[in-house]
Amino acid sequence: MSKRFNHPISKKAFYNPPKRLGGPQRTPPGLPDKFSNAKLVDHLRQYQAELEIQNKALRFSQAQAEGASERFVTLFSHVPLALMVVEESGLILETNGRALDLFRPLETDPPLTFLFPLVKGTGLDRVRLCFFLAKEQGAYEIDEVEFSGSSNGFFTGDIHVARIEHSADEGERFICAIIDQGPLLAQRQALQTSAQALQERNNQLVESKSRLAGIINSSLDAIVCVDKNHHIMVFNPAAASMFQCAADQALGRPLTDFLPAAAQALSYSDITSHAQLGEMTGLTSLGQKIALEVSLSFEHHPEGDVITLFAHDLTARKKMEAHRAALESQLRESQKMQAIGTMAGGIAHDFNNIISAILGNVTLAKMDTSALSAAATCLDEIDKAGKRARDLVKQILTFSRNDPPKRSPIQLADVTHETLRLVKVTLPPNVHLKTHVTPHTPLVLADATQIEQALLNLCNNAVHAIGSQQGELRVELSCSARGAEDMPERRSGLRGQHVKLSVCDTGCGMLPDTLERIFEPFFTTKPVGQGTGLGLSVVHGIMRAHMGNVKVQSLPGQGSTFELFFPVTDVQAEPPTATPTENTAFKGAGQTVMVVDDDEALVFLLKRLLTRQGYRVLTFTDPLQGLAQLRDPELICDLLVTDYNMPGYSGIDLLRDVQRVRPQLPVALASGYVTPDIEQAALAAGARALIHKPNDVDELCATVQKLLMEAGH
Repeated sequence: MSKRFNHPISKKAFYNPPKRLGGPQRTPPGLPDKFSNAKLVDHLRQYQAELEIQNKALRFSQAQAEGASERFVTLFSHVPLALMVVEESGLILETNGRALDLFRPLETDPPLTFLFPLVKGTGLDRVRLCFFLAKEQGAYEIDEVEFSGSSNGFFTGDIHVARIEHSADEGERFICAIIDQGPLLAQRQALQTSAQALQERNNQLVESKSRLAGIINSSLDAIVCVDKNHHIMVFNPAAASMFQCAADQALGRPLTDFLPAAAQALSYSDITSHAQLGEMTGLTSLGQKIALEVSLSFEHHPEGDVITLFAHDLTARKKMEAHRAALESQLRESQKMQAIGTMAGGIAHDFNNIISAILGNVTLAKMDTSALSAAATCLDEIDKAGKRARDLVKQILTFSRNDPPKRSPIQLADVTHETLRLVKVTLPPNVHLKTHVTPHTPLVLADATQIEQALLNLCNNAVHAIGSQQGELRVELSCSARGAEDMPERRSGLRGQHVKLSVCDTGCGMLPDTLERIFEPFFTTKPVGQGTGLGLSVVHGIMRAHMGNVKVQSLPGQGSTFELFFPVTDVQAEPPTATPTENTAFKGAGQTVMVVDDDEALVFLLKRLLTRQGYRVLTFTDPLQGLAQLRDPELICDLLVTDYNMPGYSGIDLLRDVQRVRPQLPVALASGYVTPDIEQAALAAGARALIHKPNDVDELCATVQKLLMEAGH
């Protein structure tokens, strides 16, 4: 392949006037003057000189062309680009070594003949367009064309096409340079992959930061971050609420403004990652103290460590612990009351039997003794002592029983006035009584007798607290509204409208230790012989049975105030009904009464008592023997009176068995400790009446007569 070089040489540049070889006289004769020999020789010499000059120029041009061709061939062969000389039809005329390495790396690969079949897919149209534009414009290029590299598979390269100058008789030829973009594309792909990974990592960091900010902002605990100088960098909303300080006002402030004790903990050099600082006292922006549980973590950074503190508010836990301690105290007291009640129920049966025997025999003895005799006085004293013992047992059972009293809608003003009349009679002269009773307070469901007993006990305690000094006893009755903040002394009562009964004195008052134990059974500060320690216990039991509250306030030397709160009821009081006059003779007409009790003294008393009242009495200390007698159809029995608590065979068991033998026989159950469960079981077993021990002779006889009359005997 060679390129034509045309160097036209001007004739004027090499023209010299011909030298004359002879004069005009030498012109051959017969010829024109211009065709003389001399002139011809001059012309020939001139032409020869011109030819030599032209030959010299041609030789120079040929040497230049050959040098340019060699340089072109050298450049064409050694340039680090794939170069090809291609005709317009795609025929490849010349290729360099780089093109062969790129398109035909192996000797077994087919020869490199045409360019267009080497273009893959839709890139062929682009390549044809590139040749067309190069033909029109002289040069054109396109990028990222995929070529077939035979053994190399497929590769991507940029193609540069330039038109080659040619003669008119030659077809269009182009020189094509193909630049392999594989390494660049690999590098670009690696950069894109790295950029994508970096972008994903950046997105993850942004998401992580957002999640961390969300966690910090939504945390229920206070989160505070401080720098190496212990200045606040992060102050989440929980911290702002806990310390009552806005976040923008807290940033930059020293940590000790909110956690004074944290500075000493942060100064320890052995804390490397995490640490539990335990309970600390925090300060709000208003200076209020709060109990906190604090932990921290360290984050090591080149510019300085960052410390994150987590503070949990212990206020609610402290309140719960205090409340739990109060509940545990109430539970212990309730268990103590329950233990006393169990003990009282255990001893009530036997003790009531003894008292019943004493009172009954005293009654019989008084019937047989003249009222003017000396023995009558002794019997009266025995009767008084027995009744005092009976009342003491009743007081024990009052606070120990869990059964509700027989309550009805009453006006506490009437009960208060009636009780104060009794108080005035026994009031010593050094105690001045003041009363303020609201006449028309709302009705309450209460047992008038128990309310009277509670008020008497409080007034007696007030008189004892005043002692021999001049003092004042004040009793007030009013209406009061109870709220959540009005916590009672011992137990939580109902909220809402209450009737308040207050007893205040100007006595010696009580110490806090004494105030904690005043409702304990048998606890008393009085000297021996002046108190049993049951008065306030009875008051506590009465108020508990009435669903009410007791509130106590007392200071040493400033007296005491007891407030009884009774919940108001919507139940209206029933109009009083006329009660028929009962027969007080209690005389029998020979009816047969069977008495079953394991106490021999009580059985002996009842037999004598009922026999004297005109009844035929059968007595048994063994309930099984009594049941065996009732199975005898020939035995006549009009009434059965049985004790409840008998060893091995209770009165309830006897009632059930008697119902199978004689279902129409009226039965009365006697007990010194009648609980709601016992009463319900007795009525279910067929009992017609319940007799509470100890009882008066008249009460017992009235119950017997009533049951016999109801049975038609």
